[in-house]
Amino acid sequence: MLPPPDAPTRGTWRNGPRWNYEGVVALVGLAVAWQIASYFFPPFLFPPVPAIAAHVLDIFLSGKTLLDVMATALRILAGLAGAFVLGAAIAVLMGRAPRFSRYAYPLLNFNQGVPALSWVVISIIWFKGTEFRIFFIMLMTTLPAFTFQILDSYRAMSKDLLEMTLSFRPSRLDLLRTLVWPSVLPGILTAWKVNLGNASRVVVVAELVGATGGVGYQLLLQQQVFDMAGAIAWTIVLVIFVLLAQRIIDLLETWLLRYRPVAERTL
Repeated sequence: MLPPPDAPTRGTWRNGPRWNYEGVVALVGLAVAWQIASYFFPPFLFPPVPAIAAHVLDIFLSGKTLLDVMATALRILAGLAGAFVLGAAIAVLMGRAPRFSRYAYPLLNFNQGVPALSWVVISIIWFKGTEFRIFFIMLMTTLPAFTFQILDSYRAMSKDLLEMTLSFRPSRLDLLRTLVWPSVLPGILTAWKVNLGNASRVVVVAELVGATGGVGYQLLLQQQVFDMAGAIAWTIVLVIFVLLAQRIIDLLETWLLRYRPVAERTL
């Protein structure tokens, strides 16, 4: 049964997104279960939680390893920015030119089916520079999601609102500011949140081949010495970056979409 309108609701977003205690409990439960498993299995399979925590602390305290984290973060952001700009341009062209859309749609669908590992192999054959290889891989793997999300948001604009707005004879800039931008902005923010997770997985694969720094390179080093605690620690560091980036996007979403009514969530 739904609560009355004025009743406080668990998970309600009144002042922006918040961490819920259920997530903290779940993570603590996972850590406890891992620690218990470490008593029954050798350290190269289930290292103790304190050993993993010590590795994470060393990563943030050491200047050299912190540079690896920053290198991976910059690669993710650069690849996403490039895919967003190109995807937005393609989405606008597809929305304004149906004939172009009929040609671009199958190409984007084809691209969406190409595995990230295939783009890694292709980039190694095509390009020399490591950074450009990683940028190319990030661009190709995240481009379809940006394009389709922005295109769907553009096409989902209310026709009634469009006709009403056009009746006031606005300039193109006014039309973009008052109707198009508010309509596509939620889709853009959603695309960034979805692609952040995808990009973090892809960048590790890209760094495993040919990179001399970054989280993926460090994971390769941990694998070579069978250091499971180090591998888990570097994975946690990458997850922390993704969670922080998603948190920032959530805060931006709350501020940019503050004109929308507050939504009540019941789980």
